[in-house]
Amino acid sequence: MVLDKKIIKSREVIREAFARWEPNIGIAFSGGKDSLAILGLVREMYGCIPCTAMFNDTTQLFPETYSYVDELVEQWGLELVLATPIFCYEDVEGERENCCWALKIEPSEWTMETEEWKACLVGIRWDEHPERSQEEYFSERENGIWRVHPILHWTEKEVWAYIKEQGFPYNPLYDKGYRSIGCTPCTIPISEDEAERAGRSQDKEEIMSRLRGWGYW
Repeated sequence: MVLDKKIIKSREVIREAFARWEPNIGIAFSGGKDSLAILGLVREMYGCIPCTAMFNDTTQLFPETYSYVDELVEQWGLELVLATPIFCYEDVEGERENCCWALKIEPSEWTMETEEWKACLVGIRWDEHPERSQEEYFSERENGIWRVHPILHWTEKEVWAYIKEQGFPYNPLYDKGYRSIGCTPCTIPISEDEAERAGRSQDKEEIMSRLRGWGYW
């Protein structure tokens, strides 16, 4: 199967990342399907998840996301570190980029540096956004922390095929029509015939290049 070959490639990327950077390596876990697939791959390979997972709590996530993350931490024995913003959502003024910087980018960057990570596994894919279509499996950022992208070559359908084949518990919002899950003010359910990220705030999607240059996944 095509997915089986893609899983082999993903394992190669993960194995190389751990060989290069363990124990200074972690996994970005959003409570979404793609980062769940990363956690699942690592757990399958090592029999556990032998590193810390970072959860970016923007304070604006869905109640279902918070509950789901708590449940997975308990079920899988995750060692979780929270990346929390300094500012409250109501205190962030200006354009969308200011909000993403204050609630997502800055807390994640600060947490990775505090944890002394040299690399972070991230669940982004080539096909989900044009600004991610040229990403590489290993990408060093300005702060010296490498981003590792084991499932770049997967599709949305393949992510779901893997999750369901393995019987992983997933965020219940996906069964309510959400296909890309973020903060409550910026995320709505969409139909299956729309683009995967059509349910995310499009003003943010339009400045994705700038946000990624600052550290957004």
